[in-house]
Amino acid sequence: MTTPKGPQLAVLPTANEDDAASVAQVLQPSGWPVPKGYANGMAAEGRIVVTGGVIGWDAQERLADGFVGQVRQTLSNIAAILAEAGARPEHLVRLTWYVVDMDEYLANLKELGQVYRAIFGAHYPAMALVQVVRLVEKAARVEIEATAVIPR
Repeated sequence: MTTPKGPQLAVLPTANEDDAASVAQVLQPSGWPVPKGYANGMAAEGRIVVTGGVIGWDAQERLADGFVGQVRQTLSNIAAILAEAGARPEHLVRLTWYVVDMDEYLANLKELGQVYRAIFGAHYPAMALVQVVRLVEKAARVEIEATAVIPR
């Protein structure tokens, strides 16, 4: 008999086990440090909801002022898209952030955390953050793609 090599995997529920509306599980290899503000991985079963790249503009295509304002509007826009499918923020399993200035992101972490929690609560899916040269909308500072899974 051989022993498995590599880290052991812990599968943690994201909400109360009795909550049938929440089946997403955080994947946290044992011995790894617990990430702050994101998950290393997620597992879920159900109906998949994906967004395109969402930016921080309103229904009249006016971009919010400043980086934090654009993030607030972007997250609100994602929440509205999820709602159209009957999904909620706790159904999110992945977010991919594209920013035009990593230093701008890092300089606003405290405010971004407050904005994020105000819109999505304390649910932190797997996330990636990528700096890009620019976005399609030249004045946009951030674009986010989202993936959610609605439990069956």
